[in-house]
Amino acid sequence: MQPSDAHAKPLSGGDEQLLAALLESMDAALCAFDQDGLVTHWNTEAARILGWSADDAVGRRGLAGWAVRSADADELMARLLGVMKGPGRQVHEFALLTKDGHRVLVRAQTAAVTAPDGQPVGVYCAFSEVHAQIDLERSIALSDALFQEASWGVVLIDADLRPAVVNSCAARALRTGREALLGRPLAEVLGQGVEELENALHHVLSEGAPTAPLDLWVTLRGEGEGAQRYCWRSGFVRLGSPLGEEPVPLGVGWLFEDITDTKAAEQEASQLRFRTNQLRRAANAGAECEDPMEAATGYLDYALAGFADDGLIDVMGAGGKLVRAAGTPGGPGPCLPVASGGIPVPYEEGHPALQSVERLGSVRAADLSPEQAALRRWPEGTMYGLCSVLRSRGRTLGVVTFLRGAGRRPFDRADAAYAEDVAARVAAALDMAALLNRRR
Repeated sequence: MQPSDAHAKPLSGGDEQLLAALLESMDAALCAFDQDGLVTHWNTEAARILGWSADDAVGRRGLAGWAVRSADADELMARLLGVMKGPGRQVHEFALLTKDGHRVLVRAQTAAVTAPDGQPVGVYCAFSEVHAQIDLERSIALSDALFQEASWGVVLIDADLRPAVVNSCAARALRTGREALLGRPLAEVLGQGVEELENALHHVLSEGAPTAPLDLWVTLRGEGEGAQRYCWRSGFVRLGSPLGEEPVPLGVGWLFEDITDTKAAEQEASQLRFRTNQLRRAANAGAECEDPMEAATGYLDYALAGFADDGLIDVMGAGGKLVRAAGTPGGPGPCLPVASGGIPVPYEEGHPALQSVERLGSVRAADLSPEQAALRRWPEGTMYGLCSVLRSRGRTLGVVTFLRGAGRRPFDRADAAYAEDVAARVAAALDMAALLNRRR
């Protein structure tokens, strides 16, 4: 309610009590003057800032000698009372004196108080310390910058875990418009990773923000099977209302940055270090084996760690048929030579192992059904296969096969390159075994 409206009709006793309660509960300091400069109102916040109580202030004429230096008082009161001569509000900055003699710089908003006939009868002045006002303006400026210019995604999530405000960067990352996302459940725009995000939001609402950012892997709805996974480094802040005696959760501020490329590079580097170390260990172990076939199966054992669930070695037999030479058992265990070797594996035309021999390279198979896995003579539960040809001294010696179950991802190009490194070592060991057998 504007001060001019407050005088539109006479105030009843209840109205006066309500007005007094409103003045006392204001966050801003407020004082009022009649048209002669007599202080008529002085609220609790004004007393808190300056130390002068309402009893000290109300009834004094002007501010000279107590709340303002005498040298500045006439000019200041002229400015404050001058608002009665024009419409609207005015903003001023000036120094006031506290009861203990310190100066406080305040920013004030003044406006005329009018009678029912429209004639000015006084002035009200709402003020706050300049540093508090600057803090507020900085907070508002920060909010505006986050939602207009920030390179991080920023989403305000309400207590029902629905977006309330979304900045442009976040909307681009979520492949949607800023307005289109508001009020929608997160599960409508996020696929994998939405449960982890919602758990994090619940934790922030109940316990507070985590001490360190979280790396969340997510996929987006609408991108179908094989959707790209994104890694978003996420930070959270709990939003509480300052108006209650105890902070009331208003929601969560979620800030995130897409670090998919960085994370992928880190993982690739870590994977490469591990695989290189495995090859080195396999080479050291193979150098100690008297039996080249033992070295070949050892290479496969080292390669399987963190790479595949099962491994098979098929060698070229009579008539160009592939013969099972070694493999892992149905459960966990080392790669072992097949006791009853010499019997061709009944691979049908188009089998990935046969394609690998024909192409002299690697062939991948993905998303196999149980029937397809059985048709390829692979263990139950196999979903992904990778076959690499075994070559040594310009000759094809066979095929090495790596198999993964449903709990793993499909083989990719980097996996195929690693399998070819392993195949080269296995082929060299098999070639040596064949040479020793011929000499015997």
